[in-house]
Amino acid sequence: MKLHCLIMAAAMVLPAGLALADGDPVAGAKVFKQCAACHTATEAKNKVGPTLMGIIGRPVASVADYKYSPAMTTFGQGKVWSEEELAAYLPKPKDLVPGTKMAFAGLKKPDDIANVIAYLKNPAAGGN
Repeated sequence: MKLHCLIMAAAMVLPAGLALADGDPVAGAKVFKQCAACHTATEAKNKVGPTLMGIIGRPVASVADYKYSPAMTTFGQGKVWSEEELAAYLPKPKDLVPGTKMAFAGLKKPDDIANVIAYLKNPAAGGN
């Protein structure tokens, strides 16, 4: 029974991981325009939010010259922004990190999330 549950869980997670790998950075650049008022992905420059340049593989709440909320700092302890972590965060940031100062409600479409992640992995591929 445990093996059956493990196989079912893996079957449900695997397609989500494949979807992330298949994101379109050009489409992601268009979706990222919703984020651009507060973030940049092509410069090591903070705006209202921290730079997202190089976010994939970066420890959470680690941009040295950005003041994170206590909620994000606590959430980030020992975590790294992976594709999977971003995929969990982007649909409803305030649900994953209650108390975050990020006001954005989230991305609702799984394709938009996969595309933004593909763009964040390689902003140059987004055509910027």
